[in-house]
Amino acid sequence: MKPISRSLIALPVVFFAFALAVGPIQAKSDAEQVAVSVGRLLEEGHYTHQSLNDEVSKKFLRTYLELLDFSHLFFTQKDVDMLTAKYGTSLDDDVLLGNLKPAYEIYDLYTKRVDDRVAKVKELVGQQIDFKNDATIEMSRQKSPWPKDEEEADSIWHGRIVSELLQENLSEHPIEPGPKLVAKRYDRLARNVHEQDQEEQVKLFLDALAQTYDPHSEYLSKADLKNFSINMGLSLVGIGAMLRTEDGYAKIESLVPGGPAQTDGRLKVGDRITAVAQGSGEFNDVRDMRLDKVVEQIRGKKGTHVRLMVIPADAPDPSKRKTIELVRDEIKLKDQEARADVIIKDKANGEQVRLGWITLPSFYADMDKHQKSTTKDVLTLLKRLKKENIAGLIIDLRWNGGGSLEEAIALTGLFLKSGPIVQTKGSNGNIVVSSDPDPGIAYSGPMIVLTSRQSASASEIFAAALQDYGRALIVGDKNTFGKGTVQTILEIGRFTSLLGNRSQDDGALKLTIQKFYRVAGGSTQLHGVASDIVLPTLSDLPEFGEGALKNCLPYDEVPKAKFTKWSEGRGLFIDELKRRSEARVQADPEFHYVMEDMERLRKRLDENRISLNEDVRRAELNEDKLRKETRAKERLARNVEDMHMIRLTLDNVDKPNIQPILFPGKLAANKKGGNKVAPEAASDSDSDSLGLDDGTKEPAIDPERDETLNILGDLVDLNRGPTTASTNHDLRPN
Repeated sequence: MKPISRSLIALPVVFFAFALAVGPIQAKSDAEQVAVSVGRLLEEGHYTHQSLNDEVSKKFLRTYLELLDFSHLFFTQKDVDMLTAKYGTSLDDDVLLGNLKPAYEIYDLYTKRVDDRVAKVKELVGQQIDFKNDATIEMSRQKSPWPKDEEEADSIWHGRIVSELLQENLSEHPIEPGPKLVAKRYDRLARNVHEQDQEEQVKLFLDALAQTYDPHSEYLSKADLKNFSINMGLSLVGIGAMLRTEDGYAKIESLVPGGPAQTDGRLKVGDRITAVAQGSGEFNDVRDMRLDKVVEQIRGKKGTHVRLMVIPADAPDPSKRKTIELVRDEIKLKDQEARADVIIKDKANGEQVRLGWITLPSFYADMDKHQKSTTKDVLTLLKRLKKENIAGLIIDLRWNGGGSLEEAIALTGLFLKSGPIVQTKGSNGNIVVSSDPDPGIAYSGPMIVLTSRQSASASEIFAAALQDYGRALIVGDKNTFGKGTVQTILEIGRFTSLLGNRSQDDGALKLTIQKFYRVAGGSTQLHGVASDIVLPTLSDLPEFGEGALKNCLPYDEVPKAKFTKWSEGRGLFIDELKRRSEARVQADPEFHYVMEDMERLRKRLDENRISLNEDVRRAELNEDKLRKETRAKERLARNVEDMHMIRLTLDNVDKPNIQPILFPGKLAANKKGGNKVAPEAASDSDSDSLGLDDGTKEPAIDPERDETLNILGDLVDLNRGPTTASTNHDLRPN
């Protein structure tokens, strides 16, 4: 099952008037009627208004083949050429006529190719394998061509199976002997392929059609709709991770803010799950297992433990594994609420400065009861932060994948007097300008918005508007995700019902219907929001952005909206702040570690090759282990700055006296003196986290967070003077 795309902007269901050219009702099955409806809705309702024609048909066929054969391993180019000649220019007509025969025939061929390959794999794993040769193979074949014929396919597969066997040989956590494990894995793959009934084949086929238009449009089956409701309602008991299938692995697509996985901090986007264990039980290999079956193993009763064996996203070798134990919990809206910190820093002159930090996991809103609001909650926190006399404010959107458009607009308005916030354009070309609904200002002091590649959609609207107005400094990865589109959910049954009595069993279409634009005229699509000051992080890779997705919509611009730049304070001092930050980053050992890791990761992704020589691989693993041990010793030898913080939540925000606690990753001086990092904190980006006294865990070592605080401290100092605007304006009422 493909996961729900990130950052759906909540919109009411839109109905499109169109004629369903379906022919006699009696001649069509339910699935055929659904196919016709999906085709017509895409033609009439998608932002591009692209007709289903021969050009779309060719893209549709390739998208379907790649959904089936992601790594270009089972089909050959001969197969692809044959299928293209037969279906390349006719799939558009087939869909509009409700003819699903091509979907079934292509899937049948795929099943045959899988059966043939699995038989050869089982022969190969029983042979004596030489792990001393100097061969290499591609790590990812997503962008590689299909093998030209069976002979080339056999050669590719030989290297792949040798790599899988070597991977199990090198694993520090073997589940069972490599040959037995790999054979069972491919038996399971063949079984999974055969278990896909015609309904599931139609789901894949129509999903491929929707994704041909853009990566955020998709067909949702009845089961998908159920999971969509779970995720939107946040009532799921599990670990709070969105998964997708890639090259046989269940890969972490995103983490639900406030869920056990994101709170724990060890599981990362891009990590690949290789095995799952219940509590202290034995691990069960899940490579090449159907995604819904993997999900079933991860979900469970609240309070129970699940262990995941994963290949870290930044691992230099896929044989490297880490084990993460998580406690299942109910994913509630409350866990995604905004929270705040008051960070108390010592300055060089002996004075203290108080800086505010608001963590915003998503732009949430209670659409039905209108009782829950991001803007209302942030306003409540801002009141308390001002009482704590903060000198500057950081809004942390690093894990914020989006949410409500209305909340993004309203929240932006807390920091601006008035004016346009975002522009949207529909498929008819009409541009709508959405403005700040309230002329009041909740906070007018120095401000930074911290972003990452995972900041998407509504987060990008907020950051872009404050950047265009010159209101806030944007700090973080080079760019945000780059999702500048709006989707709506259309239940197919509401359209097929025109043909008779239909039900929700027909599923739904998640359809892209609008694009966002900044008030300065540019789109957030593809480009995202560029940071004013870029800090090195391992997540700052284009592979994690919109541009890495297939069939994404292009960047374009609209006319600039009329708005007045922010004029209070002395300015943002971008050049000076950048100069100071760059000097600190160059001198910071933690950022040196990050930059070294980034260079290795970039080189590995660019080369896309891995050795099949056991000695070479062991040497690489030992080098990686030694590097981590060396860094741990270096951290223990360094003194770190002591900082304290006051953690504010919506539950305690009105309590008069909240005691400061030690800032995450810092350790209070012990009886013998000295301010050294705790041994358990001396870890890399993929290791354990330390917890706060309130049970909330955060990354113990977070140089990006610490440097953002330094930048804010500089911004506060530079803004001091006779022209500094007061930060004590009255707040707007709740």
